[in-house]
Amino acid sequence: MLAKANRITSADDYRSVVRRGAKVAGAHTVSYVRSREAGTDARFGFIVSKKVGTAVTRNLVRRRLKAVSFESVASGACGFDLVVRALPSAADADFTTLRTELLRAASDPRVARGSSASRRADVSSTPNAPVPNEVRGA
Repeated sequence: MLAKANRITSADDYRSVVRRGAKVAGAHTVSYVRSREAGTDARFGFIVSKKVGTAVTRNLVRRRLKAVSFESVASGACGFDLVVRALPSAADADFTTLRTELLRAASDPRVARGSSASRRADVSSTPNAPVPNEVRGA
């Protein structure tokens, strides 16, 4: 389980990350990443709507995303907020695919720069951005 310091809990924090964060689109998730002060804990939030499936399916997807975020915190991630919105296709995605998408968003170079010019730009529009095989559907 994520520590309280690693969770986004207030609606205002969710809103600010989604509105002002860099958007990273994947096949099964849309992530919003916003940089914070250097040295602060990484914080994660999850949005899994009823469009994803029944309560059992939604909780499975949420638990998988939380497990990946726990891995990320354990490996020393810090200085950003990440909100992950699960798309309906996330219900059929396996753990490694969701892991790849979340880690790709967490390592987005726009967070390190804190660039506002590239805000809301899709990573897939970058010509040299590596795309994992799971995302391409290969």
